[in-house]
Amino acid sequence: MSNAVARHVAIIMDGNGRWATRRGLPRVLGHERGAEAVRRTVTAARRLGLEALTLYAFSEQNWGRAPAEVKHLMLLFRRFLRNERAELNRTGIRLRVVGDRGRLPPEVREEVAATEAATRDNQSLLLSIAISYGGREDLLQAFRGLAAAAVAGKVDPAAIDESRVANVLWTRGLPPVDLVIRTSGEQRLSNFLLWESAYAELFFTGCLWPDFGEAELRAALDAYAGRDRRFGLVQAAG
Repeated sequence: MSNAVARHVAIIMDGNGRWATRRGLPRVLGHERGAEAVRRTVTAARRLGLEALTLYAFSEQNWGRAPAEVKHLMLLFRRFLRNERAELNRTGIRLRVVGDRGRLPPEVREEVAATEAATRDNQSLLLSIAISYGGREDLLQAFRGLAAAAVAGKVDPAAIDESRVANVLWTRGLPPVDLVIRTSGEQRLSNFLLWESAYAELFFTGCLWPDFGEAELRAALDAYAGRDRRFGLVQAAG
């Protein structure tokens, strides 16, 4: 057993709609309960000593959902930012939002900016929320920016390395992802942190996101601790 300790955990929060449907409830109530699971999980991540937690809240592809559901999700996210700002500061949690902010409603962008500014000096946990986010879309905007800089003579194409690419991604400044957790039983990344998760361990659980909490996070971290992480190398004979 390696007893590896995860610094950065990323979670694909899946199953809100199914949680509600199985109970004969509207999908929006599943999202409401999902917000409660976010609070529980953030609290647990801080208690367990994680350095960074990234949550996949709303993908670039989710803009194609029914307008009423999208509107509710944006309202829920805005309310979460406003209501949790004081608690984030009390517990020393810094919040970042990663994704294409230009697609967010103006009132949501305002709450994002206000919460990021209010928590920028906090150091107990870096909480990143991926909203209007897609891994491929992030890579495309990064490559286009680097290509434009190269054409303008501002960067030598031969000098473009992994570090330079990482520094123009929406997730720049985050530590490498150690563990990706996906709830609801699905076993795919769904365009989430494709660059950042190159060497991440994957953990899939049948637990629907509204039921997720500290016990499920501990189970994933325990499984991670037992993984043999070689990063392409061969383990030395012992």
